Amino acid sequence: MAFVPRYLIDTNVLLRIFREDDPQHQLTRAALDELGRRGIETCFSLQNVAEFWNVCTRPLERNGYGLSISDTNHCIDRIERTMTYLPDTEQVYWIWRRLVVVNNVRGVQVHDARLAAIMQAYGLTHILTLNQADFLRYENIQAVHPSQLQAASR
Repeated sequence: MAFVPRYLIDTNVLLRIFREDDPQHQLTRAALDELGRRGIETCFSLQNVAEFWNVCTRPLERNGYGLSISDTNHCIDRIERTMTYLPDTEQVYWIWRRLVVVNNVRGVQVHDARLAAIMQAYGLTHILTLNQADFLRYENIQAVHPSQLQAASR
């Protein structure tokens, strides 16, 4: 039996699957559907959900979605029902510490380093993201743009 990778789903993808008026909604939806057709397990972490909550509950005038707590909670319920949760562990912490030092990570880039640490702790090699460049610095991580899955399925 061939190895089928598990994919961590980046927050920028999670956000767009719940925003039907977003120009990238269809692309991200199609990519997740393609992963499902291939039998690939999709995963999320506390980091993803915290970032998701932040954007969803932040007011529109502050570049957020302006959703209520109830609506945001409903979205997260859907994520939890359809994806696998990867909890933080002590190992995640120590991998993250090494990654931020070795890769000279600064400022907001620490969030992506945490996702990379979660991936390494759980043996994931693929992340579905709209920002591939954010993950180029990390060894053994393949950042896949949703359009790559669309092209591969043709």
